[in-house]
Amino acid sequence: MTAPNTIQITDRGDSRIAPFVDIRERDLTGGTDGRFIVEGKVPLSILLTKSRFELDSLLLSETRLQPLAEILKTVPTDVPIYVAPRNLMDQIAGFPIHRGVLACARKGNPDGPSARLKGKRVLVLNQLSNHDNVGAAFRNAAAFGMDSVLLDEQSCDPLYRKAIRVSSGTSLWLPFHHGGTGGAHLEALKLAGFDIWAMTPNSDAASLYDLKPPEKLAILLGAEGPGLPSALIDMAQAVRIPMRTGFDSINVATAGAIALSHVFSGV
Repeated sequence: MTAPNTIQITDRGDSRIAPFVDIRERDLTGGTDGRFIVEGKVPLSILLTKSRFELDSLLLSETRLQPLAEILKTVPTDVPIYVAPRNLMDQIAGFPIHRGVLACARKGNPDGPSARLKGKRVLVLNQLSNHDNVGAAFRNAAAFGMDSVLLDEQSCDPLYRKAIRVSSGTSLWLPFHHGGTGGAHLEALKLAGFDIWAMTPNSDAASLYDLKPPEKLAILLGAEGPGLPSALIDMAQAVRIPMRTGFDSINVATAGAIALSHVFSGV
């Protein structure tokens, strides 16, 4: 049985589906008007069941209606479910939507960073401009029990479509604050009683495995290549992951996972 809020789309120019038109270009330009796009079944399910964000509308391929029947029962009746043939959906989005599932949600008014410091474990991302790394960092943070994530203004948006997908939808429910500077974040963490571990390959940094996690801990990760600015490292405890001689760096999300796992184990 088709839900009463299901609407058939036959024209790419239909104004009702404007948020879904050329979404890749919108991702690049940031022209989202306070809205963001979620792609795929798993992120959609999380958006409907665990997310703090408001669902605006859906756009589905006709072939996805039946497989998603149970999930669609949870969609509020005032949220339109637009349905289009697969080829038209691809034309609307501007590229092939293999999963046949798109949702548009609203960011709302973000909380300040202090609202994200109520737990005891915080992941801090500084100048991470790669969406895959940000998505993976969120997934790692969720897996290893971090309470929230802080991202400076130079880091990419964790609600970017690809970042959400790589995070397995965790950026839809794990509390985060995106904005401000790394220095301001570290000052706020210190005032809130956090110890801060700045992950760096510097040879004079303490070995991760020689440190016992304190009661309140923030783990700071910097961009691949340049790493963390020295000014931020100086504000924290410099920590390195021991590696074989002549090799001193790994992917930032991988490094984060190793550090978070160590903290999660509590050893």
